Amino acid sequence: MKNIFAEATISESIPCDFGIYDLNQFLNGIALHQNPELNFENVSYLTIVGGALVSKYYFSDPSVIVSPPEKEVVLPTEDVCFELSSDQLEKLIKASSVHQVYDLSAIGDGETISLKVWDKENSTSNEFSIPVGKTDSVFTFNFRVENLKILPGKYEVVISRHNFSRFRHCTLDLLYYIALEPDSSFN
Repeated sequence: MKNIFAEATISESIPCDFGIYDLNQFLNGIALHQNPELNFENVSYLTIVGGALVSKYYFSDPSVIVSPPEKEVVLPTEDVCFELSSDQLEKLIKASSVHQVYDLSAIGDGETISLKVWDKENSTSNEFSIPVGKTDSVFTFNFRVENLKILPGKYEVVISRHNFSRFRHCTLDLLYYIALEPDSSFN
């Protein structure tokens, strides 16, 4: 969908380039194994070995992979900043599932920044909100909860009024750039 881009520095050495079509599927496949070892001997797939368990993960054709930009990603403006704890993120995602609402909005009312999960198309939908900071601005920045498939942890979040955001993991060398929904507003 070209609405999420992640950038990470890892300590492991990977001996070859290969395409992953569905990162969640790939990571969940690795998580099936305890202490997995990855074997890159085949040019078409990698073998994941954990004890007696073995999985094959076939590489994706590079032509179906959307490649990241060659240059550093820079937000056009940094209009809203706050920290999001691992517990807050977990509660928002759980509340989205419990209430079956899939919109997440960062809302500034001139005093408080709140994150709210709700159905923005239904004024009587269930909702859940958490205050995450202070602001003197008025805004509503909208995300889809499904776009927040990010590793657990504490994040420094920066949102640009140009429908773009950056989530920087506070302990890992990990950045996510997530597009906002087009109906977001900043006054």
